[in-house]
Amino acid sequence: MMAGRLQGRRQSKPLLQKLSELNIFIVVVVIMIAMVGFTLLYSVAGGSLDPWAKRQIIRFVIGMFGMVVIAVIDIRVWMFLAYPFYFLSLVLLIIVSVMGQTGMGATRWINLGFMNLQPSELMKIALILALARYYHCMTKEEVGQYRRLIVPILLIAAPVALVVMQPDLGTSLLIIAGGVAILFCGGARLWLFIVGLMAIIPTAIGAWSFMKPYQQDRVLTFLNPERDPLGAGYHSIQAKIAVGSGGVYGKGFIQGSQSQLNFLPEKQTDFIFTVLAEEFGLMGGVMLLGLYMILLAYALIVCMSVRSQFGRLLSFGMAVTFFLYMFINIAMNLGMVPVVGVPLPLVSYGGSAMLTLLVGIGFVLCAAIHRDTTISRGGAFA
Repeated sequence: MMAGRLQGRRQSKPLLQKLSELNIFIVVVVIMIAMVGFTLLYSVAGGSLDPWAKRQIIRFVIGMFGMVVIAVIDIRVWMFLAYPFYFLSLVLLIIVSVMGQTGMGATRWINLGFMNLQPSELMKIALILALARYYHCMTKEEVGQYRRLIVPILLIAAPVALVVMQPDLGTSLLIIAGGVAILFCGGARLWLFIVGLMAIIPTAIGAWSFMKPYQQDRVLTFLNPERDPLGAGYHSIQAKIAVGSGGVYGKGFIQGSQSQLNFLPEKQTDFIFTVLAEEFGLMGGVMLLGLYMILLAYALIVCMSVRSQFGRLLSFGMAVTFFLYMFINIAMNLGMVPVVGVPLPLVSYGGSAMLTLLVGIGFVLCAAIHRDTTISRGGAFA
């Protein structure tokens, strides 16, 4: 049955040919971004691989292996597994709500022993896979039918509801944004997005009363950091000081006063970009942004060159997800958006985010290798 859905394995390329078509330049760019992260984690630990850099390197090596494996597997296999992966991620989110590990006021993780798994990170990828398959299996006429929006809206709403309960407002917004991007690229009517944007303001006002006190503090502090400079506003103020003190060329490796003297909170995760800005200055930040832009440009080029709708939507969704990680984290560090706990892609310390992003890049590489592969519209759940 699976062989039928894959539309004939004789069309698949040999493994060695797939490996030869792997974009080595993009792999090198990924390694360079990760090395920026290793360097910064080494710095914030005072010139030591422990406790963060060593673990991050191990996770990255594992993630790179997984990225290459994902890239060379037939893209039709991933389309076949899209819905099972989504429902598995949904089950893991339910498990979190029942017996998850609590930290920093939220229940977001499952303890696997060797690492804490954050299922909401997996859901960002799983949702894109599921929506890409859903829209691939529809004709152009069906895409425009309003009743066809019911399933994708439910696919988005289910994980968002579970993530909001954790509570994790930042991740829930990322899931919504990634899902909406696929709806837009899949062909949903433009006026629906306009109505949705118009509904954001009254929805946000109504959601205020349901937000946790610390979430309300984050919003109020974003509007006026000086209202509580030693409390809720401390993160934002110290981050701005670190970024500003770096200047054009920075203070030098392991010479950042804000990070080395522990003025900068969460310096290994949410605010690691400020460490880069303080120690390597504007030039360091621009170089990292340049590497990010290369990855994003590549994903969009793949999106435009892939023959199948599934591959197009998959590449576009991964590009949007990666961009949101990058934009929100850097904007948060610069005080442009409230602090929402979004990591800097492939740089911030954290196993779940690192592995999720490498998996996402693996899917983009997979779409590129299989850009000429024809995928039928048939299959379960179509």
